[in-house]
Parts: sequence; C-alpha cells; structure tokens
Amino acid sequence: MSKPLSEILNADRRSFLHGAAAIATLAGGSATAASRAAPDALAPIGPVKQIGAGVLSIGYVEMGPAGGPAVLLFHGWPYDINAFAEVAPLLAARGYRVIVPHLRGYGTTVIREAETPRNAQQAALAADGLALMDALGIRQSIVAGFDWGARTADIMAVLWPERCKALVSVSGYLIGSQAGNAKPLPPAAELQWWYQFYFATERGKAGYAANAKDFNKLIWQLASPKWAFDTATYDRSAANFVNPDHVAIVIHNYRWRLGLAEGEAKYDAIEAKLATGPVVTIPAITMEGDANGAPHPDPSQYRAKFTGPYEHRLIAGGIGHNLPQEAPAAFAKAVLDVAKLA
Repeated sequence: MSKPLSEILNADRRSFLHGAAAIATLAGGSATAASRAAPDALAPIGPVKQIGAGVLSIGYVEMGPAGGPAVLLFHGWPYDINAFAEVAPLLAARGYRVIVPHLRGYGTTVIREAETPRNAQQAALAADGLALMDALGIRQSIVAGFDWGARTADIMAVLWPERCKALVSVSGYLIGSQAGNAKPLPPAAELQWWYQFYFATERGKAGYAANAKDFNKLIWQLASPKWAFDTATYDRSAANFVNPDHVAIVIHNYRWRLGLAEGEAKYDAIEAKLATGPVVTIPAITMEGDANGAPHPDPSQYRAKFTGPYEHRLIAGGIGHNLPQEAPAAFAKAVLDVAKLA
C-alpha cells in the first residue's frame, strides 16, 4: 500500500525544510549542507511486504501509485531500507512507484531453503534485484543505490540494460572481480579496508556475530564522520541487522571479494563478463559526498565507464557515505533528473 497522502506530504515538507537549498542549487549539479536530513527519531519506513523472488522471500516497502514509473532503491552494508526513509516519499509524491527492498540477510528478507548457499557474491545480489522486478511484474525501472546497493544497481545496468531505464550510483562504478581485488593497494588504501581483512579470519566472523550492532555503529561513524546521527536513528536501522542470514551474508561478501570463499557455479558466466569491466550505456548520474570516510574511487577513475548520457555530482556540506539518508533531497533530485536523461 502507498502511504496516506497526509504522510507523504508531511515527509515531503520535512525534506523540503532540510533540503531547500539543495533543491535550489542541484540544477547546477551541487548541493550544500542544507540538504542533509536533521538526525531525528522517525518511525521505521513501512509497511513491509513480503514476496517470493528467486531463492528469497524478500521484504520490501512500496510507495506511490502502482501504475507509476518504477524506481528500485538499494541499500548497502551496514545500512538498511531506512536509508531511504525520506527519499522514498519524495519520489512517491511525484508519481513514482518506489520499491525499497531489504537485501538478502537484512530485515525480513530470508533465503527460503536451508540448503541454499548463503552467497553474497556481487552477481547473486544483482540477480536478486532482477528476480524482484519479475516477481512484482515490473518491466523496466530506474535503479539507484549506494555501497552494496550501488554495485547491485551498476551490475543490473550493464547486464540487463533493457530492464533498467536509468541509473543513480553513489561512488560511481563499483563493479569488481576477484582477480582485480587480488592486486595489492598502497598501504593507506589497504588500511581503509581493515574490516575486510578482519572478516577474513574466524576471529573476525565470531567478533561480528557477537558485536554486530556496535561494530556497524562504528562503521557508520567512520564512513560519515560529520553526520551527527542520534541513537534512535541508528537503532531503527540496527533492528534490521537481526536476521538469521546476516552474519553469513556479510562474511561471505567480503571473503568472496578476496577469493577466500567460493561463489556459485551458476554465476560463473556473469562474473566472467563483469570481470571485463563492461561499460554502462544507459543514462546515469553518479554522486559522491564531500565527507565520505569509506573507501571510494575518485570520479576520474570511472568516468570512461559511462558511455551514455551522464552527470557526476559532488554533494557538499559534510555529506558522508550514507548519502541518501544524509542528503535525501539531493538523492531524490538525482533520481528525478536521471529520468529526464533517458
């Protein structure tokens, strides 16, 4: 169900107050700190629906008219669907059918069969997105996201361009490969990936299982050093880390990247194609916060990967890694604008 109009308008009004300056300036591709949502204790985004899609039972939120143009919003680690709690109503109020799914291992999204591998390789997450579109009867959609969600959207855009109308990707082109990830980085860059190496150990797996809530809060703080989120805002998201597959999914994702865990053979052909670094041909807007404390490439490194209509936007004012939640008006504006490029 869509939210009542009064709720949509109230959410829209709140985002306007937080982001009026951003809306005024984004026509030029930039934003200021006024676009960041003030930390508050909003109710969790919802209601959450469930649908069978591929190997998953996916929990998702849907807003806006059922017949509107579709947009899928994908979160990352260690975040959840509440990253889009203000973005989704903004888009729904403008006539979009907005779908915000829990990734596998988050919230109410679960792997349906016990014998199914708890696989989090990049191809599997992208296949989940396509399966969700099929289950919901969505022929074509704008795909948008950050962190794991940006990689998922990027992969969907290159593998199934006929199903993806346009792309919004925080931190740009994030498609990788095990071979590429095997190459050592300069020491300062390796230091930024400390948690990946921690997760490569059994001590790290046990530590994450025992301390996921505190661990993920630390990642929030490091990745968005200027975002003054409050306890209620974090706890709202942390509730969605309590999932029977969460630890296994997170650990597998990072171990697979380093070649320390196997993927599934059914994705071998897809991974081989992704390893070639295929270009994004559909219209795209990439974004970056000026205070992103997480590992991320410089925009100049991926510009050539986008061969269709393209813009890059730097969101100024202390915006960190969780760009949709920190700058909801700017992110929503990018989705609205990329549709015009299509």
